[in-house]
Amino acid sequence: MNKAPEIFEKPRNLLNAVDKTGRRHARRQSNSKERALSAPLPAPLRPCLALFTVLAFVLTAFSAPAAARHAIAMHGEPLYPENFTHFSYANPDAPNGGSITYGATGSFDSFNPFIVRGTSAIGLREHVFESLLARGYDEAFTLYALLAEKVEVPDDRSWISFTLNPAARFSDGKPVTVEDVIYSLETLRDKGRPNFKTYYSKVERIERPGPRTVKFVFADDGDREIPLILGLMPIIPKHVYEKRDFDRSGFEMPVGSGPYIVGNFTPGARIVYRRDENYWGAGLPVNAGHYNIDRITYEYFRDANASFEAFKAGVYHARAEDDPGRWTNSYGFPAMRQGKVRKEIFKSGMPSGMRALVFNTRKPVLAEKNVRLALIRIFNFDWVNRNLYHGLYVRTQSFFDNSELGSHGRPAGDRERALLAPFPGVVSSEIMEHGWHAPAGDPTGQDRENRAVAIALLREAGYELRNGAMTEIATGRPLKLEILVATPDDERLALTYATMTRRIGIDIVVRNVDPSQYQERRSNYDFELMFNGWFSSLSPGNEQTFYWGSEAADAPGTRNYMGAREPAIDAMIEAMLEARAHEDFVAAVRALDRVLLSGAYMIPLFHQPDQWLALWNKVKVPEKISLYGYRSGTWWIEE
Repeated sequence: MNKAPEIFEKPRNLLNAVDKTGRRHARRQSNSKERALSAPLPAPLRPCLALFTVLAFVLTAFSAPAAARHAIAMHGEPLYPENFTHFSYANPDAPNGGSITYGATGSFDSFNPFIVRGTSAIGLREHVFESLLARGYDEAFTLYALLAEKVEVPDDRSWISFTLNPAARFSDGKPVTVEDVIYSLETLRDKGRPNFKTYYSKVERIERPGPRTVKFVFADDGDREIPLILGLMPIIPKHVYEKRDFDRSGFEMPVGSGPYIVGNFTPGARIVYRRDENYWGAGLPVNAGHYNIDRITYEYFRDANASFEAFKAGVYHARAEDDPGRWTNSYGFPAMRQGKVRKEIFKSGMPSGMRALVFNTRKPVLAEKNVRLALIRIFNFDWVNRNLYHGLYVRTQSFFDNSELGSHGRPAGDRERALLAPFPGVVSSEIMEHGWHAPAGDPTGQDRENRAVAIALLREAGYELRNGAMTEIATGRPLKLEILVATPDDERLALTYATMTRRIGIDIVVRNVDPSQYQERRSNYDFELMFNGWFSSLSPGNEQTFYWGSEAADAPGTRNYMGAREPAIDAMIEAMLEARAHEDFVAAVRALDRVLLSGAYMIPLFHQPDQWLALWNKVKVPEKISLYGYRSGTWWIEE
């Protein structure tokens, strides 16, 4: 697995959002009304109907059309006006030139980042390929003109149209066309990762209102985020990829419209990106102060220790640190003492995300919720944090910790309760009233109280201790589990956890496999427990279906690793996607958070309270940091 160098009146709209059956019923009623109106009317009423028809036609003809704009926001208005010159977290006066090297662990065997097969090289999506619109990182979720110079969307978001910038070019000099946009959608939908199919299958019809304009009309499912998802769709050149076997991994040279092209590379070990001197979009406001560095290299190392030693020696120049032990004790090396390297801490307004030890509930032994609750109870974070991580981590207690979207420490409000009302009992009363609170551990490691609770939960699940082994009463089989890992850091934590479970008679085997085998087993859900992290943003959306949705539970290559098939999860995601008001959106996300936490699908672990970054001094960073933290694309080099 690669590691890159671098969330009271019941509201009627919310209730409608969770009731698909009710919505379908409403459509049937609407159809019935249409049939009733088509029936013959008494003669005295026919002039009224004629007048009504004329008025309706006039009102429709003169209603305000959707306006073509430079940007689109998920909620509210874009922060930057049409005539903006640059994002505030970028330095438009940054000098160009120089080179930088990043470190990565693992390997790669593909130049295609859009398919499940293979492991793609880091940086391809960011450096080589572009989307119709570019994200602004001063806001929760707003997109600005990039390949498309204008975007048009109606209030109900039933369609979106993009007008391409006539200057847009691929790196081979060919123009970006409407044909490329349509080809990208169809190819990614049919041959790309499962999330592409999930998103792009919502396009019901494609129209071409003009030579540079493409219009996507959506199925009537109320998904207000899907227009923005289309704005982020990577655009690939039809004239190149239609001649290739798209769903095959390998090292055919990628062609995109982005600011960099692939230079030399060593399969699995090294890749170099060279700034395209003819990059078409260098003068766009979204790119001002970005892509300042001429040459970007990623060097791959077998593990984190080898990577750190290389950083100390100056093999690469920027390191996002995630090991508290190293951050605290290991940065006294000569280059640091000589002032050639500096440590920086950045605050982020992002939710912490969820790093967890995941239960695969497809496995019969883990389908029993009380078994999972017992395994959660026995994890002693307080001891782990003190003894392994120098007390620098914070326990994660929500899928959207550190933001208004999280449920931790908050009672459910009226909007949340209205959403959850059709699913009684799915959210525990404790989580409904207070959010999820991790069991308090014993820093000394004794933790007798939590062990007693865990044993009681296992007894309810049909297990008992026999000769020191937790045994299923009905079959006499001891409770044994396997944790799949691929890195030394995960192996260390897994072995520590295994010592905790042995104290209640559960034998855990830690299976360390190579990155390619790990990826294969993870994609096919061939594991019992494993570590995983889910990114969270300030505007969660369709990716939540890919993470937790029922349809993703059995499709290979999704991120629903735990195998959740919970109607309440699906309903909360739908409510989130259909929310128009910010308050309704927050309520839906918090309700989703409560359902996920109540499901006991994983052991929430911990997160860094800040972003830790070590930089060689030639690497310069803008004074202002984005809402999302540092953005490496805005850095520059001063030798």
